[in-house]
Amino acid sequence: MEKRIKRRYRIIEIGILILLLAAIRFFEEDIFYDPLIMFFKSDYLLGIIPPMDMAKLMINLSLRYALNSIISLAIIYFCFRDMGILKFSVILYGVLYVVATSVFIFLVLNIEHEHYLALFYVRRFLIHPLFLLILLPAFYYYRLRNYK
Repeated sequence: MEKRIKRRYRIIEIGILILLLAAIRFFEEDIFYDPLIMFFKSDYLLGIIPPMDMAKLMINLSLRYALNSIISLAIIYFCFRDMGILKFSVILYGVLYVVATSVFIFLVLNIEHEHYLALFYVRRFLIHPLFLLILLPAFYYYRLRNYK
Protein backbone atom coordinates (compact mmCIF):
# COMPACT_ATOMS: atom_id res chain seq x y z
CA MET A 1 0.00 0.00 0.00
CA GLU A 2 2.77 2.43 0.96
CA LYS A 3 4.60 1.70 -2.28
CA ARG A 4 1.50 2.68 -4.31
CA ILE A 5 1.23 5.97 -2.43
CA LYS A 6 4.90 6.75 -3.10
CA ARG A 7 4.35 5.91 -6.77
CA ARG A 8 1.39 8.32 -6.94
CA TYR A 9 3.46 11.11 -5.43
CA ARG A 10 6.24 10.39 -7.89
CA ILE A 11 3.80 10.58 -10.81
CA ILE A 12 2.36 13.85 -9.45
CA GLU A 13 5.87 15.31 -9.04
CA ILE A 14 6.81 14.35 -12.59
CA GLY A 15 3.50 15.73 -13.87
CA ILE A 16 4.13 19.09 -12.20
CA LEU A 17 7.63 19.23 -13.70
CA ILE A 18 6.23 18.46 -17.16
CA LEU A 19 3.72 21.28 -16.69
CA LEU A 20 6.65 23.60 -15.85
CA LEU A 21 8.37 22.61 -19.09
CA ALA A 22 5.13 23.29 -20.96
CA ALA A 23 4.79 26.70 -19.25
CA ILE A 24 8.29 27.68 -20.35
CA ARG A 25 7.34 26.77 -23.92
CA PHE A 26 3.93 28.45 -23.76
CA PHE A 27 5.26 31.75 -22.37
CA GLU A 28 8.54 31.75 -24.32
CA GLU A 29 7.82 34.94 -26.23
CA ASP A 30 6.91 36.83 -23.04
CA ILE A 31 9.80 35.57 -20.91
CA PHE A 32 12.78 35.29 -23.26
CA TYR A 33 14.41 37.54 -25.83
CA ASP A 34 14.63 35.54 -29.04
CA PRO A 35 14.14 37.30 -32.40
CA LEU A 36 14.59 33.93 -34.09
CA ILE A 37 11.19 32.72 -32.84
CA MET A 38 9.28 34.83 -35.35
CA PHE A 39 11.95 34.31 -38.00
CA PHE A 40 11.53 30.53 -37.88
CA LYS A 41 7.72 30.79 -37.69
CA SER A 42 7.76 32.59 -41.03
CA ASP A 43 9.07 31.33 -44.35
CA TYR A 44 12.63 31.59 -43.07
CA LEU A 45 14.33 29.87 -46.01
CA LEU A 46 13.46 32.87 -48.16
CA GLY A 47 14.05 35.56 -45.53
CA ILE A 48 16.97 37.40 -44.05
CA ILE A 49 17.96 36.73 -40.47
CA PRO A 50 16.69 39.58 -38.26
CA PRO A 51 19.05 41.92 -36.44
CA MET A 52 19.68 40.79 -32.90
CA ASP A 53 21.53 41.71 -29.75
CA MET A 54 23.89 38.73 -29.58
CA ALA A 55 24.79 39.14 -25.89
CA LYS A 56 21.14 39.41 -24.87
CA LEU A 57 20.24 36.44 -27.07
CA MET A 58 22.98 34.25 -25.57
CA ILE A 59 22.02 35.19 -22.00
CA ASN A 60 18.38 34.35 -22.66
CA LEU A 61 19.26 31.18 -24.55
CA SER A 62 21.50 30.08 -21.67
CA LEU A 63 18.84 30.92 -19.08
CA ARG A 64 16.23 28.94 -20.98
CA TYR A 65 18.62 26.00 -21.39
CA ALA A 66 19.40 26.12 -17.67
CA LEU A 67 15.72 26.16 -16.67
CA ASN A 68 14.86 23.31 -19.03
CA SER A 69 17.91 21.35 -17.88
CA ILE A 70 17.17 21.72 -14.17
CA ILE A 71 13.58 20.60 -14.68
CA SER A 72 14.66 17.77 -16.98
CA LEU A 73 17.26 16.59 -14.47
CA ALA A 74 14.61 16.65 -11.74
CA ILE A 75 12.35 14.50 -13.95
CA ILE A 76 15.20 12.05 -14.53
CA TYR A 77 15.86 11.91 -10.79
CA PHE A 78 12.20 11.35 -9.89
CA CYS A 79 11.90 8.64 -12.55
CA PHE A 80 14.93 6.61 -11.49
CA ARG A 81 15.96 7.80 -7.99
CA ASP A 82 19.58 7.04 -8.89
CA MET A 83 22.39 9.52 -8.18
CA GLY A 84 24.69 7.77 -10.68
CA ILE A 85 22.22 8.37 -13.50
CA LEU A 86 21.70 11.95 -12.32
CA LYS A 87 25.44 12.72 -12.24
CA PHE A 88 25.91 11.20 -15.70
CA SER A 89 22.98 13.28 -16.98
CA VAL A 90 24.45 16.48 -15.54
CA ILE A 91 27.71 15.78 -17.40
CA LEU A 92 25.83 15.06 -20.63
CA TYR A 93 23.79 18.25 -20.30
CA GLY A 94 26.97 20.25 -19.69
CA VAL A 95 28.74 18.78 -22.72
CA LEU A 96 25.65 19.31 -24.90
CA TYR A 97 25.47 22.95 -23.78
CA VAL A 98 29.11 23.67 -24.62
CA VAL A 99 28.97 21.92 -28.01
CA ALA A 100 25.55 23.23 -29.08
CA THR A 101 26.28 26.79 -27.94
CA SER A 102 29.58 26.81 -29.82
CA VAL A 103 27.90 25.57 -32.99
CA PHE A 104 25.03 28.06 -32.52
CA ILE A 105 27.41 31.02 -32.16
CA PHE A 106 29.40 29.88 -35.20
CA LEU A 107 26.24 29.55 -37.31
CA VAL A 108 24.84 32.93 -36.23
CA LEU A 109 28.13 34.73 -36.90
CA ASN A 110 28.65 33.00 -40.28
CA ILE A 111 25.03 32.82 -41.35
CA GLU A 112 24.12 32.05 -44.93
CA HIS A 113 20.90 30.72 -46.43
CA GLU A 114 22.33 27.20 -46.47
CA HIS A 115 22.86 27.29 -42.70
CA TYR A 116 19.33 28.34 -41.72
CA LEU A 117 18.14 24.78 -41.22
CA ALA A 118 21.22 23.84 -39.17
CA LEU A 119 20.71 26.96 -37.05
CA PHE A 120 17.06 25.98 -36.58
CA TYR A 121 17.93 22.51 -35.27
CA VAL A 122 20.84 23.56 -33.05
CA ARG A 123 18.68 26.29 -31.54
CA ARG A 124 15.87 23.78 -31.02
CA PHE A 125 18.20 21.51 -29.05
CA LEU A 126 19.14 24.46 -26.86
CA ILE A 127 15.66 25.85 -26.16
CA HIS A 128 13.58 22.67 -25.93
CA PRO A 129 14.04 19.71 -23.59
CA LEU A 130 14.71 17.29 -26.46
CA PHE A 131 17.62 15.70 -24.63
CA LEU A 132 15.15 14.48 -21.99
CA LEU A 133 13.24 12.57 -24.67
CA ILE A 134 16.48 10.82 -25.61
CA LEU A 135 17.74 10.12 -22.09
CA LEU A 136 14.56 8.78 -20.46
CA PRO A 137 14.16 5.77 -22.77
CA ALA A 138 17.92 5.17 -22.79
CA PHE A 139 18.10 5.03 -18.99
CA TYR A 140 14.95 2.92 -18.82
CA TYR A 141 16.50 0.42 -21.23
CA TYR A 142 19.75 0.51 -19.24
CA ARG A 143 17.81 -0.23 -16.06
CA LEU A 144 15.93 -3.13 -17.71
CA ARG A 145 19.18 -4.70 -18.88
CA ASN A 146 20.79 -4.38 -15.43
CA TYR A 147 17.85 -6.00 -13.64
CA LYS A 148 17.95 -9.09 -15.87
